[in-house]
Amino acid sequence: MNDTLTNETPGNDTLANGTLANGTLANGTLANGTVGDPAPRNDAVDQILGQWARVRPDVDCSAMGVAGRISRASRLLEKGIKEYFAGHDLEPWEFDVLATLRRANPDHRLCMSDLATAAMVSSAALTNRVDRLVARGLVHREVAPSNRRMVLITLTDEGRTVVDALLEGHVANEERMLSGLTGEDRERLSGLLCKLLASLGDVGSR
Repeated sequence: MNDTLTNETPGNDTLANGTLANGTLANGTLANGTVGDPAPRNDAVDQILGQWARVRPDVDCSAMGVAGRISRASRLLEKGIKEYFAGHDLEPWEFDVLATLRRANPDHRLCMSDLATAAMVSSAALTNRVDRLVARGLVHREVAPSNRRMVLITLTDEGRTVVDALLEGHVANEERMLSGLTGEDRERLSGLLCKLLASLGDVGSR
């Protein structure tokens, strides 16, 4: 049993109060009283929530269901993204760094600290990544003329070519992975995830 809800098989469990693990009553009414799809979601998370409801009915594990589904979706999306870039001899983190520089400013240049913040990695990890990108000729590293303590990273012409060549395919791949959601679904989900990220302190740069 993996309580982070990452690789269990789906099932269809009913909680002690007659509510399915997905929050739907047996008559197809949602637990909040509104009418919903009578068919249960029946995903892997439902089985785990149902199991917890049986052995610990005193604990509300609904938060586990939300966090677990976000975690599972993230893993599957990351897998699909990694497979796409692997087909082009690139790691997802390499594209992230190159894309960050591509959209940064007209010079496609950032100092190491700003690049580390944008890439959400430590300075030590970024140094290693930049080393690899410099070796591939995709970025250029230099000391800032006005501040010898500042290191500037610039996207090379080859790096820009790589980003521009892969961008449309990358977006198309993400479109494919999200094809199970309607446009309205995406807007609603995007808004909820934005709200969650803000509540967790991920508010982006100002």
